[in-house]
This record gives sequence, structure tokens and C-alpha cells, in this order.
Amino acid sequence: MKNQFILIVLSFFILGNINAQQTPASKQTKDYSIVGATAHIGNGKVIENSLLVFSNGKLTYVGNNNASEQKGEVIKANGKHVYPGFIAANTSLGLAEIDAVRATRDFDEVGNFLPHIRSIIAYNAESRVIETMRPNGVLMAQVAPRGGTISGTSTVVQLDAWNWEDAAIKLDDGIHINWPSTFSFGRWWLGEDRGLKPNKNYKEATDRIKNFFKKAKIYLSGNKTPKNLPYEALKNVFNGTQKVFVHVNGEKAIVDVINDFNELNIKNVVLVKAHGAHKVADLIKNNNIPVILERSHRLPDSEDQDYDLPYRMAKILSEKGILVGLGMEGDMERMSARNLPFYAGTYAAYGLDKEQAVQLITSNNAKILGIDAIAGTLEVGKDATLFISEGDALDMRTNIISEAFIQGRKISLETHQTKLWKRYSNKYKNQ
Repeated sequence: MKNQFILIVLSFFILGNINAQQTPASKQTKDYSIVGATAHIGNGKVIENSLLVFSNGKLTYVGNNNASEQKGEVIKANGKHVYPGFIAANTSLGLAEIDAVRATRDFDEVGNFLPHIRSIIAYNAESRVIETMRPNGVLMAQVAPRGGTISGTSTVVQLDAWNWEDAAIKLDDGIHINWPSTFSFGRWWLGEDRGLKPNKNYKEATDRIKNFFKKAKIYLSGNKTPKNLPYEALKNVFNGTQKVFVHVNGEKAIVDVINDFNELNIKNVVLVKAHGAHKVADLIKNNNIPVILERSHRLPDSEDQDYDLPYRMAKILSEKGILVGLGMEGDMERMSARNLPFYAGTYAAYGLDKEQAVQLITSNNAKILGIDAIAGTLEVGKDATLFISEGDALDMRTNIISEAFIQGRKISLETHQTKLWKRYSNKYKNQ
């Protein structure tokens, strides 16, 4: 019996690896009507006893339940909730599979100034991690590179595709810059104190970034010879059609980012992580700069901060009128991305209105990533990217998803492991 159990477990993992990819859903061929659910529109509005109709991948009716408007297959969702597909900003989903296995990691390239590197080329649509996002309602993500000073460009994808070309919703939506820290840790191996101290190389490092952009601007306004790919890649940054996501922490560093990019006349800036943003919130608001916060489940930055400041940050910035979204950068970020709605739920538990918390990962992220014309809210004309939950989708106790659609395609919510476990448990449950 023991040997049989071992054989079952081995078969489970072997067959799981043989079946490489969850089969993406086919294009929508029939109309759907979701009837009776509480619809969380994603813009702060809620419709009780709602009706949502979608055809050919687009929402055609969103409003109160009206039998005359129903079309196609009717999905009865009385007592349930319907939400726009959640959007995870600032992730490295699909760029690595197993952190401990170097061969599966492809989120960083050699070099410091790489605005021409496109993360989407390395995106693995067959990632087993990606298929675990959908059962929690995370249906879209911004896939961003890591490392260096300028890491490269990100792309917004939907999470049910055969390849990166099918997955892409908005190609190369922005470049990512890792702004230097104003503090550094002592190099203990050289006998220095381990503690934090002012970074004596801070100004030199920030000047290198500014000079890179200045040289690129001169290059783009000249005859462009010899050809310089990194400079060429900044063309859309200067004309305002591509965003600059600056990963920055600390009050002084945030102020420097805003002032330096104003000096460069680059307006389409987004602050990412932005610890200390609450101290300069007025400056951020006056410059109309959005912020992509980190996960709420983290420690304060210093000993003198309130223990719950990270939990209250979304409320503090939102009350200042700043557009706030939620990202996933950090330890085990790809695995943790499936918990995106629960991080938003924590922000709600610490003062943010529940529908505002929903907005963090729907309409707000859509606006910041530049996909709000097609996603982020349940509105007529937008993509039918949505899901039905048995209860509150921001609460892990009630986030039980029964149906999900991406661009009108009814997608699977089962992972390979779930299917295999069901198969073997049914086969051997009576033995």
C-alpha cells in the first residue's frame, strides 16, 4: 500500500510536467448574460440585482436586471458578485518560474542602461505560476523587467494565451528606472559598520541618469549616427506616448525624481513603491503623478513609524487626491501575485472604502497602465474581462470564483495539479 501511494505521488508530478500548458480558451462564439449578481463596476459604483451581457468579447449591456435585455446563455448569479478582472501592476510574472533555478529566471539583463530591452520577448505564457492567478480573479498583469539602472520596457498582458503575442494587451507601455537610494548599508566585509548611512555616491548616480536622458534627447534631435539603440528606445518617452516607471523610495529621492524629470520635460512619470510618499503627497498631487504602491503586508521602513503605516498608505494618498494603484514587486512576487485582491482587502481593512480598494486593482491600475479604454471597469464597449465570485473577492474566506472570462472567452480555473489530483483521488479513493 505504501509503495502504491509513492507511485501515485510520483505519477502525479511526472504527468504534471508532461502536460506543459493549460489550454487557452477559444474565442467567444455565443452571447452570455450574467443575471442577478451584485456588480462591482470598478469605478466605485455598485449595481444590485444586475444584468451584464457580452458578445464577441465586448460588454453590450451593464445595468439593472431586465429580462428583455438578456441574450444567449444565461448565467444565474443571484447572491453572488461580479467584478472586472483584477490587474496586477509591476510584476515579473512569466519571466521566471523557480527562483532557485537560475535557468528559469529571465527578468534581468547584463548592463545598467537598457531602455531598449523588451521584457515581453522573454514572457513564458506556459508558466505554471500564471495559471494560479486566475482562480483568485487576477486576469491581467504588467510584466516588468528587473535589475540595472534602466531595466527595460514592460508590457501589459492577459493571463490566458498560447504565446506572448496573443497575451499582449499593450506592448511596451513604459520603461522602468531603479532610482538610487539616498542611503546605503555599510560594507561589513571591508570593516565598515553594517548600519544605514548616507549614500555618498547618490548625486553621482542620479547625475548619470539625467545625463543619459540629455544625451538621448540630443541624439534624437540630430542625425542619429551612429545608430544608438538605447537612445532610440527613449523616443516615445520624450513625445509623451510611453510612461516612465520610477522605482524609488525615500522623501528626498521622490522630490529629486519629480524635479529632475520636470527639468528634462518628461511628464508621463509614475512612482513605484514610493516609501515616504505620504511626506511629499502635495508635491506628488500638484505634479499629477500616480503611485503604484507595494503590497500592504510589509514592515514599516523605520523604528519610529507607526506599525500600521504600510496598511494605511493607500488611504492617506487617496485622500490627497493621488491616483493610487497596487503592484507586486518584492520577495516571492510571482507566487504572491495571486494574493493581489487580499492585499487590496488589507488596505480596505485599514480605512480605505471597500469599493476604493477594488479600484486599486481595477480602474486605477488600468488608468496608470494606459489600458482604461478597454479594461478596468464593467462598462459597455469594454472588454468582457470579468469574473463571478461567491462572495467578497477581497476576502480570502469568500473569494470563491465560479466563472471567469477574458475578452469574452470562458477560461478554465483549474490548474494542471488540481486536475491531476482529482483524477488520482477519484481513481484510488476506494482502494
